[in-house]
Amino acid sequence: MSRSRAIAIVGCGTAGLAAALLLERAGHKVTLVERFSEPQPLGSGLILQPSGLAVLDALGLAAPLIATGSRIDRLFGLNATTGSVVLDVRYAALKRERFGVGIHRAALFETLFTGVQRQSIAIETGVEVGDVETGRDGTVSLVTASGHRIGPFDLVVDASGTRSPLLGHAVRPVARTPLSYGALWANVALGETGFDQHALEQRYHRASVMVGVLPIGRHGEEPEPQAALFWSLKADALEAWRSAGLAAWKSEVERTWPATAPLLAQIADPEQLTFASYRHQTLPQPFGQRLAFIGDAAHSTSPQLGQGANMALLDACALAVALDDAADLDVALRNYAQLRSWHVRLYQAASRMFTPFYQSDSAVLPLIRDKVVPPLARLPGADRMLALLVAGLVGNPLRRLGLKEPAIAGESDRPALAGEGAER
Repeated sequence: MSRSRAIAIVGCGTAGLAAALLLERAGHKVTLVERFSEPQPLGSGLILQPSGLAVLDALGLAAPLIATGSRIDRLFGLNATTGSVVLDVRYAALKRERFGVGIHRAALFETLFTGVQRQSIAIETGVEVGDVETGRDGTVSLVTASGHRIGPFDLVVDASGTRSPLLGHAVRPVARTPLSYGALWANVALGETGFDQHALEQRYHRASVMVGVLPIGRHGEEPEPQAALFWSLKADALEAWRSAGLAAWKSEVERTWPATAPLLAQIADPEQLTFASYRHQTLPQPFGQRLAFIGDAAHSTSPQLGQGANMALLDACALAVALDDAADLDVALRNYAQLRSWHVRLYQAASRMFTPFYQSDSAVLPLIRDKVVPPLARLPGADRMLALLVAGLVGNPLRRLGLKEPAIAGESDRPALAGEGAER
């Protein structure tokens, strides 16, 4: 193992917490720095893919999250008008027992944060980092928004997200493309509403309207399984949505997908809904002088492929591997970038390619989607390729990091979906 280093990690999200656990375990002295006075999860639900589960398993955290969340065997979407299938991805096509896990972000956060507390990793909260400063001795310090300095450290890991103030210190400038469409999210009780607890289901009208239901299991004191209900919405239409009122929105969602009525009935206040905006952002080289970028600070996309948290977990693992393999910090940072470059580029390109077909103002692209996707999906090997893409396994990222997928449970008890029998 390379020598122990003093490392500051900016941000207590999935990337930062996972990096803290992995780097502390490797013998480094870690300090987490968080801008909130109390670390907290942001967002609603997500799918832990086999790629991310492999990292969590290496930390000994996969099993409790699988038990807490909802096993996802399939991603399934219909054209809301015609009922034709325009998305159908099954993990079973991988010829091996694999699945995703729908999870509440708070459950993932609490599992990682509890691990950090158990390892007695230092955490400084209420600190707004504005910059970094390199000293004459080669060490680096954090500079807060008020001008206070924290450090020095041998390395700073930026896990503070797409709007990080440290991005200007990257070797090459970041390429940002804000996306016009975001999403409204709300957590609701799934109960006996008839939705499949083992599938992400979506309905589309063209590419401008999308509603989805993602089972996310249980969290905290919730007595029954939950789901994340999401609705595609343009960022510049958010104020108009608020002005129109909750009843108008619920009517529109129910017209698009009548089966959502019992879920919508649980939303009585606009404050139950959170708006999330997205952007395509890629650092060509995710490092600077004594500085590493991981998670959304290094790369972010639309949520269409559901890879955000999983890519963040892989980044954290890759950084730990690179630091362990090289005594020279500059070499380690270059190795970190190389370990992740192929996989990140593949998924950034795939996201840019697919997003406009499912979330855009185009009238032509959804027509192509609805006509071309079903026959393409029936081609030999296409189902496996789609499943590999969704599972986060294209480019074989686990082998490069020395990771193994966790042993997981048996066959799904998933009932038939709409399109396989009577429409719900």
